Amino acid sequence: MRGLGTILNVILATSGGFAGLLFGSRIKKNIQETLMMACGLSMLFLAGGGTMAKMLEINHGSLIQENTTMMMVSLAVGAVIGEIINIQGWIERFGNWLKRITKSENDTGFINAFVSATCTVCIGAMAIVGSIEDSINGNYTVLLSKGILDFVLLAVITASLGKGAIFASVSILIFQGLIEILAAVIDPILTQEALSNLSYVGNILIFAIGVNIVWDKHIRIANMLPALVIAAAWAAF
Repeated sequence: MRGLGTILNVILATSGGFAGLLFGSRIKKNIQETLMMACGLSMLFLAGGGTMAKMLEINHGSLIQENTTMMMVSLAVGAVIGEIINIQGWIERFGNWLKRITKSENDTGFINAFVSATCTVCIGAMAIVGSIEDSINGNYTVLLSKGILDFVLLAVITASLGKGAIFASVSILIFQGLIEILAAVIDPILTQEALSNLSYVGNILIFAIGVNIVWDKHIRIANMLPALVIAAAWAAF
């Protein structure tokens, strides 16, 4: 069944969010904060390792950097495009709408939780590659694995930041659903080099999420999302 992967992903992500909401109130504040730091540190090291794997290569006994121009141009141009479009603003407005319809006006952390969780579960090659595989080949295994990971992430984020994080599952449904609909168009473009570039830049954005969590920074990661498109398109030139 095509689309099953995204459905399973959404169910697992939502379940993780509700698990965090249910048990989060029973967990002491200091434990919640430590869990969030552990989540942020895991992102930093996993994304850092993924980035280094794409960036560094041993050539004739020397360590050299690869595709740094692609990375810098993608991030710089992508950030400018994202700021002009103001993707983060659109996500925040959508979060505000969800806040209103769920009668959560008194939840001051709703928007921050929603945006942080959305960026965490929607950025990365797994979402794109998994959605294409699910749509074209009916192979939902990548999205099932992502769903299990999202379950853990949303449980931790919801427990720490609040119920707004649960609604990141709506973002998953919209984002991956669109990719599944457009899969026939996207698939021929995503060559191995394009996927490698996407993974490279995607890991840097995930690293930035870890920075936001660990050091309480406010990098507008959503406004850098066009960098993923530029990185993938770079392979065509």
